[in-house]
Amino acid sequence: MVQGKRWVIGKPFEGSLTDANFHLEEFSLPNLNDGEILVEAVYLTVDPYMRMAMISRPAGDTIAGEQVAKVVESKNAEYPVGTHIVTSPGWVTHSISNGEGISKIDPNYPKDLPLSLALGTLGMTGRSAYIGMTEIGQIKAGETVFVSGAAGAVGSVAGQMAKIMGCRVLGSAGSDEKVAYVKELGFDEVFNYNKVKDIDATIKGLAPNGIDVYFDNVGGDFSMMMIKHMRIYGRVVVCGAISEYNLTDPQKYPSIFCHLLFNSIKVHGFTNFHYTQLYPKAIAQLSEWIQKGQLKYREDVTEGFQNMPKAFMALFLGANKGKAIIKM
Repeated sequence: MVQGKRWVIGKPFEGSLTDANFHLEEFSLPNLNDGEILVEAVYLTVDPYMRMAMISRPAGDTIAGEQVAKVVESKNAEYPVGTHIVTSPGWVTHSISNGEGISKIDPNYPKDLPLSLALGTLGMTGRSAYIGMTEIGQIKAGETVFVSGAAGAVGSVAGQMAKIMGCRVLGSAGSDEKVAYVKELGFDEVFNYNKVKDIDATIKGLAPNGIDVYFDNVGGDFSMMMIKHMRIYGRVVVCGAISEYNLTDPQKYPSIFCHLLFNSIKVHGFTNFHYTQLYPKAIAQLSEWIQKGQLKYREDVTEGFQNMPKAFMALFLGANKGKAIIKM
């Protein structure tokens, strides 16, 4: 019988998270039945969406999450021992699967790239950027695109995509170091929103003729302000709202409906889970761009399963530099 570890909710998620919200426990897994596999986590991901996914869950529930795992025991011929898969059993070291809801790492996965990218630029992160820019934003060469959270895992990929596809790309980030990184990625203009005195005037100066596509990763006051900078027929791609995930009080925002109405602006929220038919196309294109050197990536790797809560909470402080990954 295999012993595993898992992170469960200690104190229900409400407001800013602390160590008390997380509890590490051991558990036992039963012997395999026919058709089942036992997998061991190799890489795990922490992402802001997990904060919202667990907000109404009770203490004791396993925290949701995705991982790259390796088959260590098998009674399923489709998944022999040694096979690497992407699966979503939560924050656990070991799990049992009957093959449903998991996917093998593509045999054509680039040999010179780390498997952890299957959780990032070649996984949910990259898919979100690709779907948001192409399917929702429908960006076109020559347009002006603005990406908030531009140094983040999704934002950095989304902005690079827009540049590859011929757009002028603007962005915002929360530190001078992140601004420098985003500029290295090829963004045309980036500013530190914690340093500029007047964000509204700064955006007006960078895009005096308005913005065609706003790729929103932050929500809140910043995004409410962005609406009035949208051009006629502009598109707002709502991918995330990290500034709001820890809030406990309802927020009051100025009315934006006149701007939406008179400029025929489209606001479209999405999660990539609703666009699974686009996954193969997205991964193929992202892989090609990476291999050609057109698309860069950066990972913020934390060693050790015991450090998952620390890495997760750091997301909401803007401490991570690139896609946050846990290495077992």
